[in-house]
Amino acid sequence: MQLEFSVRGAELSDLHKVMALYRAVAARSGGIARQADEVTEAYVRNFIERCLEAGIILAIEDPSNPGTLIAEVHTCSPGIRVFSHLFSDLTIAVHPDYQGKGIGTLLFGTLLQEIKSKHPEIQRVELIAKESNQKAIRFYRKFGFRAEGRLEKRISGKTGELEADIPMAWIRQE
Repeated sequence: MQLEFSVRGAELSDLHKVMALYRAVAARSGGIARQADEVTEAYVRNFIERCLEAGIILAIEDPSNPGTLIAEVHTCSPGIRVFSHLFSDLTIAVHPDYQGKGIGTLLFGTLLQEIKSKHPEIQRVELIAKESNQKAIRFYRKFGFRAEGRLEKRISGKTGELEADIPMAWIRQE
């Protein structure tokens, strides 16, 4: 039986579900930049509130286990007028047990469709990917994101080695 996944807007009431998801993703190599112990209630509350106010935050629950968040994506305005045409701080997280099933593609595609249809003022969406995370970089390129350089020795790996972050951007094409 094929499960049907549906995307919904996330809310502040999802805070603890998002924390559990992010901790699961952070525990695996190649996940989000934060370590599991850095996924605090304050961190999650901050980005949920910012995205609800001036951005987009979407989630997918496991249809066979309602109430369990398996994926989340968010992006928002930096809150400065000169940047009112862009969303930044984009983060996507898919629970490791659900990766490779098209959930990230569904979620990310929905995010970009929402930007295109509901946010005509947004001309640019930015994110940063760790250089060693080529899987993520290929994923973002599939959606039209382009690498815009290298931030040398910006991120410290689990063993302490420094590597480059790759700033990437999607630019609205009219």
